[in-house]
Amino acid sequence: MNTHQLSGAMNLEERIRALLIGLPISKKRMFGGITFLLNGNMLCCTSKKGLMVRVGKDAEPKALANPMTKRCDGAGHTMPGFISIELDGITQDNALADWLQMALTYVDALPPKTEKFKIKPLHSARRNK
Repeated sequence: MNTHQLSGAMNLEERIRALLIGLPISKKRMFGGITFLLNGNMLCCTSKKGLMVRVGKDAEPKALANPMTKRCDGAGHTMPGFISIELDGITQDNALADWLQMALTYVDALPPKTEKFKIKPLHSARRNK
């Protein structure tokens, strides 16, 4: 990974963190990037290629209508309900916020995961003012 890609990946992580302040979010290294979890459920994952978001099967057609997206493939098989967004598709903060909101809508409706993962919180329970 060159310096420009590393800088872009770190910037994306910081931008996501800023948009998720005040939510019960944690993070974990997965899929070669940083994965953000809401109540222990995967929400999104950064990578040098862009962002993977969990939108659910019902929202998948709407998400795939965007030319910057494609279905996620993990270990040679399609991951239903997971969308990959190219970096160019999330350069604007409002675009990133829209994708995160789509993911939050789906993941927030899932039951919380048990504590078997022992994931550290992303930040304290601060709220935006």
